[in-house]
Amino acid sequence: MHLADHPARRRLSAALDNLAITFRDATTHPDEHNCECHWGSSEELSLLKTPNVELEPDLLRRTWQSWSWTDHAAVLRRILPQFATALVAGRAEPLFGLEEAGYCLALGRWQQWPDDQAGPVREFLHAWWVQSLTDPDAIVPAHQVFAMCAEASGTLGPWLADWEEQTGPLSDRRLAETAAKWEYRLLGDSLPWRLSWYEHDEEEMRAELVAWLLGHAAARLRESGASTDLQHRIRLLGLTELDRWTDPHWPGHSY
Repeated sequence: MHLADHPARRRLSAALDNLAITFRDATTHPDEHNCECHWGSSEELSLLKTPNVELEPDLLRRTWQSWSWTDHAAVLRRILPQFATALVAGRAEPLFGLEEAGYCLALGRWQQWPDDQAGPVREFLHAWWVQSLTDPDAIVPAHQVFAMCAEASGTLGPWLADWEEQTGPLSDRRLAETAAKWEYRLLGDSLPWRLSWYEHDEEEMRAELVAWLLGHAAARLRESGASTDLQHRIRLLGLTELDRWTDPHWPGHSY
């Protein structure tokens, strides 16, 4: 199969096209404003009030990274087609992690939008997540896409369910790579990304993620031949404090 014919890539391309169609005439509120000293000029602001005008990359970045909008949902709808394309291409340029982009979506409360708007956003997130697991040419690492989707939606279930459905060798390798990225913070009893949206319950999300890693992921790591060291580090998530730290396979992490 040619990479251009990859099913996950076709699905993602269709999802991006659907976002472009759905939000092509979106603009910010006519009275929307932002600080000229910290965000940008009145001329740049006028571009957000004009539909179908592409923003310069730096203006797009400043727009999605600003939390100071009066009507954040309208701003998100205005930039979403271009923003999604930049995310997929790895050009979003977050300051710390891609979960910041998820915060931007959460702040816009996209899940409360009408179905004909929320549906395309949901499909984009799922399509991008599956593409990150199954496309060998995916640009953004799977663990970053997962954090972004979790932050955008406030839930882990749909993304973990997608992962369970994707059982090929590449998705298994992505699982091992992601578990290796996550184990340090999880063993320190923290989520492996920075939780930004105040409505999310960090402890609840961490508990769900750990339960999934100890269950589905642990069995899958064994079956796919992941390193013994990684398997032990995931096993340690099921132990509490002293038992974990005194286990012969404790990796010596300090926090």
